[in-house]
Amino acid sequence: MIANIGITEEHKQRAAQLLQRTLANEFLLYTKTRNYHWNVEGNNFVGMHEFYQRMYNELDEVFDEVAERIRMLGHYSQGRLKDFIEATDLVEQDYTNDQKTQLQNLLNDHETIIRLLRNDIDVFQEQLKDAGNADFATQLMQKHEKWAWFIRSYLK
Repeated sequence: MIANIGITEEHKQRAAQLLQRTLANEFLLYTKTRNYHWNVEGNNFVGMHEFYQRMYNELDEVFDEVAERIRMLGHYSQGRLKDFIEATDLVEQDYTNDQKTQLQNLLNDHETIIRLLRNDIDVFQEQLKDAGNADFATQLMQKHEKWAWFIRSYLK
C-alpha cells in the first residue's frame, strides 16, 4: 500500500535512498564497535569494554529506527551485508586491539556520519520539503555528535 503522507513519490524515493545509505553507515559502525568491544585490551579493559557495549547498544537502536523510517516511507529496508558494504561511506579496518587506534577509527566514522547527516538535513528540508526526515536526521546527528565528543575526551 502506498504511503499517502504528503510527500511526492519521487521525494519519498530520494529520502529512502538517503536513509538506506545512513542505515548502511550505522550498521557498519555498529559492527566495528562490536568488534572493538570483543577485542579491546589494556589496563582499563573493563571501562573500555563497557564503553563500547553502551555505544553498540545505542547504535543497535539507531539502525533499527532508520530501517523503520524507510518502511514508513513505503520502501523496503536493505538488510543484507552485501547491500550495506556497497552503500556505506565508511571503511572497514584491519583488526586491532590498540585502544587509541580503535577510538580514532570510531571518531572518524562518527564524524563522517555527522557530516553526511548535516548535508542530508539540508536535502530533506530544502529539496524534498520533508520536515519529518529533516528532524529525524537532526536527531541522529545529535546522537553522533555526543558520541564523537565522548570519544574525543578519551583521546586527549
